[in-house]
Amino acid sequence: MLDAFRTILARHLFSPMQGITAGEFLRILVRHHFDIDPHYWPRAMLLMLASLENSAIARFEEWRYGRKIEAMEVGPPLFILGHFRSGTTHLHNLLALDPQFTYPTVLQVVYPRTFLTAGAMLARLMSLLMARRRPQDEMTVGPQFPAEDEFALCVETTLSPYVAWVFPRYSACYEKYLTFHEAPAEELARWKAAYIRFLKKLTLLTPRPLLMKSPPHTARIRILLEMFPQARFIHIHRHPYAVFASTRHLQQAGPPTWQLQWPAQDDLDDRILRTYTEMHDAYFADRHLIPNGQFCEVSFEDLEREPIRVIEGIYAELGLPGFGSMPVLIYRYLQSIVGYRKNRYAELPVPLRKRIASEWRRSFVAWGYES
Repeated sequence: MLDAFRTILARHLFSPMQGITAGEFLRILVRHHFDIDPHYWPRAMLLMLASLENSAIARFEEWRYGRKIEAMEVGPPLFILGHFRSGTTHLHNLLALDPQFTYPTVLQVVYPRTFLTAGAMLARLMSLLMARRRPQDEMTVGPQFPAEDEFALCVETTLSPYVAWVFPRYSACYEKYLTFHEAPAEELARWKAAYIRFLKKLTLLTPRPLLMKSPPHTARIRILLEMFPQARFIHIHRHPYAVFASTRHLQQAGPPTWQLQWPAQDDLDDRILRTYTEMHDAYFADRHLIPNGQFCEVSFEDLEREPIRVIEGIYAELGLPGFGSMPVLIYRYLQSIVGYRKNRYAELPVPLRKRIASEWRRSFVAWGYES
């Protein structure tokens, strides 16, 4: 009964944008002419009330921790790259078992401006309001689980393709933030400053090497290397047909928990094909920039089949210490999710498979997948 109540709250009230401040929320509302559909007025009202509280706490947090945050030095992070639904979450969860790393939690990415001050209170709030399972794949989730840092950047700057899930009828406005190739220089500078500050806060709270995961970062290798020349990168890939089917399901199940308006009747398949192509064009163009010893690539299929061997290979290829305790930790974690079953999808129609094979041909060839 309690889980059903949480699910209703999450679907109709709670939003991953819950940590936004009043100024940022007002700016985004003005940008879109307060175009909120009546069905979503309760969610918008809750966001507005939360944003006022967030602003007050953020001002206090800045007063209390501002100098300490600025003084922090961020070490080279380890970035997990990969398209949506390629296994990035599974890989993130496995590597996060290693106690040498710290990583952003669900709480921290939803409340990036206030987690240092109000973390305990916000954890209780999220435990009440959040659904216990992710809508796209039924994976267990909670405030302290490893999370995707793109959510924090979305909340703090609104310079993210994820804002298109909040205002889907204006999605074209946010496509440029996948690669930032067409974004103004001042917006990229603001995004970089916000990201550095978020990582400094994580380091202040837990001074260990940072383990970061974000699918959009797959298209931002050049930017990340400018910020962190010594950063390490792991890219995970999966069969393109499986990625397409799973991403389609994600786009149908996930965004409704963000929305403040009904989406336009566009062609979802076209959008998935276009985003994948743009992301991987940037990835293939820039991965050669990563210095030797700072990059490795794995397949989801191998990780699923032989997780300990693949993780050991990552540690060896990147020169990471501390693998000795990982086999036991991985085994225990996998035993804890032994009952989990992946989503199953109907086979894609032949014309669509041919289109995917044509438009994503580079991925089929690069990673040896059959079309």
